[in-house]
Amino acid sequence: MLYKLYETQRSLMEPFSDLAHAASKAYANPLSIMGQNPFAQRISAGYDLLHRLGKDYEKPEFGLRTIEVDGIDVAIHERVEMHKPFCDLRRFKRFTDDSCTLDKIKNHPAVLIVAPLSGHYATLLRDTVKTMLGDHKVYITDWKNARLVPLTEGEFHLDDYVNYVQEFIRHLQGIYGNCHVMSVCQPTVPVLAAVSLMASRGEKTPLSMTMMGGPIDARKSPTAVNNLAMNKSHSWFENNVIYRVPTNFPGAGRRVYPGFLQHTGFVAMNPSNHAKSHYDYFTDLIKGDDASTEAHRKFYDEYNAVLDMDADYYLETIRVVFQDFSLVSGTWEVRNPKGKVELVRPQDITTTALMSVEGELDDISGSGQTNAVHDICTGVTGKRSTHFEVEGAGHYGIFSGRRWREHVYPRVKDFILANNATPTAPKAASATPTATIAPTPVKAAVTRQKVAVARVQPARAATKKVARKRTTSSK
Repeated sequence: MLYKLYETQRSLMEPFSDLAHAASKAYANPLSIMGQNPFAQRISAGYDLLHRLGKDYEKPEFGLRTIEVDGIDVAIHERVEMHKPFCDLRRFKRFTDDSCTLDKIKNHPAVLIVAPLSGHYATLLRDTVKTMLGDHKVYITDWKNARLVPLTEGEFHLDDYVNYVQEFIRHLQGIYGNCHVMSVCQPTVPVLAAVSLMASRGEKTPLSMTMMGGPIDARKSPTAVNNLAMNKSHSWFENNVIYRVPTNFPGAGRRVYPGFLQHTGFVAMNPSNHAKSHYDYFTDLIKGDDASTEAHRKFYDEYNAVLDMDADYYLETIRVVFQDFSLVSGTWEVRNPKGKVELVRPQDITTTALMSVEGELDDISGSGQTNAVHDICTGVTGKRSTHFEVEGAGHYGIFSGRRWREHVYPRVKDFILANNATPTAPKAASATPTATIAPTPVKAAVTRQKVAVARVQPARAATKKVARKRTTSSK
């Protein structure tokens, strides 16, 4: 019922939002009669803000047309490589007619970026993708809005997410021999499960995994987001945030966690910040500060565009990650596409290098939550296991913006390059599955290196702190 009421309200507001947009343009035009009003600029700014507060935000596009590789402009062709009911594997293929640049990009490592399925679209990682494209062949998971997926496509569970990731990894391995995987926020858990299961079966695993700001162990330094998920019962979530998609969408009747509820939760975390941001936008419009107003529009066009999540997937994520802590407890079992249930054993990973990245001021995945991956991946040791904490960075700062480009990305790039050769697997101590994970403590001298605003330290020695002329193409 709530979803239907929201859609009714949105439909009623839409013409008023459009009218406000038209009025804003009229008052901003100095040649119009309304533009002669001495308060025209203020009135125009007010109508513009009203329009943005009331409009419906559609899925943004990545909009990556060209990138620069060693001073040479390289064209980008965005295309869907694989179609799945709930996700597309999207590739950003690079084209150039410069032979030297072409030879270089052909040898770049292939990287699968697993975007979060937690409310926003994959375009939230636009800056991540754009930066990575300079030195890598980039693919990304583009999760679909569940309200647009017909019921005939079936259900979507957390197990399906894990199976999707494995299928995408195998696809890249089939093209390039192997690949690297980067997961940002929520997907760190299912990505680790996917690679763990591949390792347990004796399959080829990715050359490296980069885990960024994810809740591997949500018990460490719990944030407000963690506390909500941990303190409310499973039935509370099912009864209070799960609704059926209205009849005016292709996914009519599907049980989902609606995007508008998620957006409300996002805003409720920092309401004063958002209020100030909108007021600043209003004053910038009056002052004629085009750069600031455009930056505001770009941010909120992305931030306000949200998608519905399938209810089964969402509720299972709450239970597995935030209530049962099944991954770190060694009790998580995943059903593969053939129906077989398999135990997730991160300690079976031996040939995949592992890097974790955390933001010092992350208020979504607290300090130590991502670093915990090294405690359960005991088969990855030495230089192939590393942790990186970014001083002064919040959650978004580790994969977007200046800190990502200047401090995080160089470390990620070097890590991928250093592990771009297939390693030799060490002899396994035991192949017998167990129900629990008991990692062996590893003692190591703590070494720290400060680079601008970043701190790098060995994974298991990390100090706990509580506080991103012919036309041809690359392969």
